[in-house]
Amino acid sequence: MCASRSGEPSLFPAGRVHASSQQRAAGAAPRRSAPSGTPGPKSTAASPHPPRTVAGQKPWGEFEVLMGEPRGAEGTATETSPAMEPPVEEGGGEEGEDEEQEKVAVEQAIARERAAQKQLMAIEELVHTEKNYLKHLQLCTVTIRSNLQKLQPSLPDLDGMFQHIDEVIEVSGRLLSLLDQTHVATSDPKFLELLCNSFLSLSRDVESSYREYLANYSNITALENSYKQKEALWIELVKVVKSSAPEVNASTLTFFLVMPVQRIARYPLLLQTIQKHTDPQHPAYPLLEQTAKLAVDLNCRINEYKRFREVADKYKKTENLTIKDKIHRLSGHSIAKKTARLSQFIKHETGLVPQVKDEEFDSLAAFFYGLEKGITDLHENLEAFLCHLQRFLSCRPEEHDLDMEADKGALFSREIAVALRQWIYPSFERRLRTLVFKPLCSLRELLAGPRNLIRKRRDKLLDFEMLEDKANLSYEEQAVANTYRTMNALLLAELPEFNSRTLQLLWTTLGTFSCLLRDLASDMEQLANSFTQQLPHSFLENRAFWQWADGAVLEEAKKLESLCQSVQDELNGPIVQPLATQDQKRLRALMDKHGSEKLYQLTGPVVGTRDLDLTLSKGELVAVLNEMDTRGDRRRWLVDAGGPRGYVPASKLVRYHQAIQDPPPSPSPMTTSSSSSPRRHSYCPGASPTVSKAMPCFQVFAGYDFTARSSHELTLRSGEPVRVLEPHDKRGNPEWSLVEARGQRGYVPSNYLAMLPSVVASPTLPYH
Repeated sequence: MCASRSGEPSLFPAGRVHASSQQRAAGAAPRRSAPSGTPGPKSTAASPHPPRTVAGQKPWGEFEVLMGEPRGAEGTATETSPAMEPPVEEGGGEEGEDEEQEKVAVEQAIARERAAQKQLMAIEELVHTEKNYLKHLQLCTVTIRSNLQKLQPSLPDLDGMFQHIDEVIEVSGRLLSLLDQTHVATSDPKFLELLCNSFLSLSRDVESSYREYLANYSNITALENSYKQKEALWIELVKVVKSSAPEVNASTLTFFLVMPVQRIARYPLLLQTIQKHTDPQHPAYPLLEQTAKLAVDLNCRINEYKRFREVADKYKKTENLTIKDKIHRLSGHSIAKKTARLSQFIKHETGLVPQVKDEEFDSLAAFFYGLEKGITDLHENLEAFLCHLQRFLSCRPEEHDLDMEADKGALFSREIAVALRQWIYPSFERRLRTLVFKPLCSLRELLAGPRNLIRKRRDKLLDFEMLEDKANLSYEEQAVANTYRTMNALLLAELPEFNSRTLQLLWTTLGTFSCLLRDLASDMEQLANSFTQQLPHSFLENRAFWQWADGAVLEEAKKLESLCQSVQDELNGPIVQPLATQDQKRLRALMDKHGSEKLYQLTGPVVGTRDLDLTLSKGELVAVLNEMDTRGDRRRWLVDAGGPRGYVPASKLVRYHQAIQDPPPSPSPMTTSSSSSPRRHSYCPGASPTVSKAMPCFQVFAGYDFTARSSHELTLRSGEPVRVLEPHDKRGNPEWSLVEARGQRGYVPSNYLAMLPSVVASPTLPYH
């Protein structure tokens, strides 16, 4: 190529330019001829006149085609000046048309070649940037992450910064491996088809991995901002990032962690660029068009999912606010909004406004609430089961000496109890907590989010119903309507899957619990069989063995019940204790003021918990003024305690049986014997009769009436003789005595007993 007069490189060979110049210098018109099959482009380099162009076209059309703008492909053509146009000769029309067609064909070929080059560049850009993208993510998650884990003090929730990024790396690596496994070069026409098929096959995985990462990206930025609040920690983090990746100009983690957000949005642009420079007649063009459209739809679905997650994260949070915090949140806007919701709710309940029914959502919500109740009940029952198991393990009866060393069955029972308490039950409890209880706790916590969303959806529905009748909505009202639609669509889309997975987890938990119980029974059976084979009854037939076992158990149960009853009868003392000496004055005052029929005694201590309640000790005397309180509650009686007045529980009061006259203090009942033999006296006539004093013999009588109030006491009548068996009860209390009368035994107050001599005096005559 030679240089033209304007300094631009010429498009013609030097020989042709020279020949044309000679022809123009001689004043002859140049001939329009070209070699066969090769279009001869016109040259305007030696023209004395400037080139003439048609409106909307540029000069130097052919030169621009080769230098970057395929004008010929758009159907434009430059026109030469009149001085350069050869005269039209007869028979030259067909030759001119052929030359024009050849020129258009050349321009189209050049345009196709240039489009192919741009297509190849776009494909190479997609592959090359995907490799760099994967390399940077691996550098971040492997090198930088491992170095950050070595920091002291450690970064809080460092794993949260890299949440869901492993799935993104995995799907990107799979895409590159699919492109490399066939060893097809990017310049090969088949590579485009391979690229489209690979992207289409991974579209579901791409969407699932990227949508979770993008939905969680706001948490990543919030976590990094929390690191920035700690200056020293942030400086160390920046140093680690810079030293771990010196070839990359990065100082923060978000330099790498924002790459998936940018990459998923770049896929449609790269695929559309490839489609733009691909011939529609290409065999892979329909597949490429489908792939580009899928990439756009994929981004739309990811953005929609991210918006749903933002709404869900906003409204599913459970806030434990105090009353003070709730008051601080009150404002005119919030009060007006809640008032409007309450008004709409009342209209629904009264039938003034028809309520919108969504059968699909109502069925999903009802199923969710049923699941929630079942999980809550199972969690509470399992918690109680573990508590009872702990109490059972804390009891160690095998460590006590029960005087059963000679019994082989008792020895085996002790060995079995030790094995159960030390190995089998602790292992069962540990597996139960790990495999059943902890997953059930996590599952119960997960129910809080959907429950809050369902409740918020009801509130937003009330707001939405009030906006339905409006023709024009403001920006805020439109936002309220969109929020309800988003929440409703989110629940309709996500709640069925949540219910299904929750039910599956519940069934799995119950199945695991059943397996643990089966393993426990198997271990206990294996342990018991190792001992029972040495017992004499182990060789009986199954039916005979169980008959013997049932009879033995019932017999021992009866013995145990009889033993417990006898111990209870021996240890249980009287319910009501008698008065102490210092309370006699209060007793007289209450009797003088209210009478004996209103006297009651406390069976136990009373501690006042409300206003006007009295605090009294066991055995104190009170006078009942009213058998109910001011509200008509008959469980609280108004009493006079000898000074203060107040309420005591009616269940703590029993009637006090007191004679008209106070019983004197009772001395310890003691039976004294008379002299062994009477003395003989001689009788002297004329002597005056003398009264000889006999040794008094005392008899114990009931000084007052006493009515038994329990099976441990004995009913007595005044003047009835009794025999004192013990001057105290089983606890050594001398205020109660064990007596016998009419062949019956029981406790009576010691101060109800009186001792009178059986012989007071007897006249005797003197003996001689």
